Amino acid sequence: MKSLFVCALLCLPPMLLHAAAQAAADSAESAADPAAAAVEAARDYLLADTHIDVPERLEGEWADLTRSAEGGDFDYERARRGGLDLPFMSIYTPSESEAEGTSFALANRLIDRVEALAGRAPDKFALVRTPDQALAAKRRGLIGLAMGMENGSPLEGKLENLAFFRDRGISYITLAHALSNHIADSSYDEKRPWNGLSPFGREVVAEMNRQGILVDVSHVSDAAFYQVLELSQAPVIASHSSARHFTPGWERNMSDDMIRALAAQGGVIMINFGSSFLTEPAWQWFERMVAARKAFLAENGFDEHGSEAEDFQAEYRAMHPFPYATLDDLVAHFVHVIDLVGVAHVGIGSDFDGVGDSLPDGMKDVSFYPNLVGKLLEKGYSAADVEASLGGNLMGVWRAAREHAAALGPGVSTG
Repeated sequence: MKSLFVCALLCLPPMLLHAAAQAAADSAESAADPAAAAVEAARDYLLADTHIDVPERLEGEWADLTRSAEGGDFDYERARRGGLDLPFMSIYTPSESEAEGTSFALANRLIDRVEALAGRAPDKFALVRTPDQALAAKRRGLIGLAMGMENGSPLEGKLENLAFFRDRGISYITLAHALSNHIADSSYDEKRPWNGLSPFGREVVAEMNRQGILVDVSHVSDAAFYQVLELSQAPVIASHSSARHFTPGWERNMSDDMIRALAAQGGVIMINFGSSFLTEPAWQWFERMVAARKAFLAENGFDEHGSEAEDFQAEYRAMHPFPYATLDDLVAHFVHVIDLVGVAHVGIGSDFDGVGDSLPDGMKDVSFYPNLVGKLLEKGYSAADVEASLGGNLMGVWRAAREHAAALGPGVSTG
């Protein structure tokens, strides 16, 4: 048997011998070096992040993200170093845009920006609308740009806009954002006119199921969350939320009961990397800062969107240093969800470019994903567990939503 093995090696062409030797050397190096193993895993497995706020960033100030760019949390070179394969570009419309009647136009403009980014660098990026396209992009060595819509306001009360935005490449929709809208109540808003979903919101959930668009329950009130689960015939996601277990009383994160209910229906929670989502001290810091800023603006008659609000926040931060979360705090959320409902129901929804200067030490931009991978491997999770957490779970729920739609009738492919 040994002689057959030696013969098999000696009979290989020189190029394949070299490749085999290099692969063996790389494997040995990874085994001996945990950091190298983490980088290799981040590179080899499909790594998806369901929430990156690049389009809004580009709306404010243009940057060439096809190479290394100053500032922000995402660009091509850093994404490559971090092993990122499938970032979901967030098509975010502010809550105020609903009352202003500008959300539909803004959403389309942001989609145009994502298309322009891919069009300018077809050797680096590819627009992807399906799981199969995402896998094909990775095989070609490209970063697949998918899109999710944060805030359902651009629907503007028209169910037909769901098909319109699906055709433009939207794969999930976060029903509400910072304020309750015409679809659902927001976890941030004290005013809750619908006690969950509006009558139109109930229609939206059913139509999203028919269109193969994932329903995203991040940002919505607890009541809206449970109503979505009652109505949806396809698994749903929380595209950028974390575990309320670590931030007791904060409705923006998900309670253990909600995580269990989400998992029971086949859904996935994507962990948000912002420090306020990860630890109680960081969340309480934001609560105190927001209350102090609100009082200051009211006392002086300033607008909350003016420069005075930004100046106050900077001064507050200088006087009260922000308590950044650590990488271990971030990993604790993954561990908690896995312990609670199993490894099949957790993923990455960083909120890069969306949470400002609040990212944990060791996870400051898209080049830092290997640090998370290393910690998961260090915790003893298997290669299969890590692969599932990085992107496999997301791909499964995305495909399930499309398969459900395809079973209802023509128009949506299963891939």
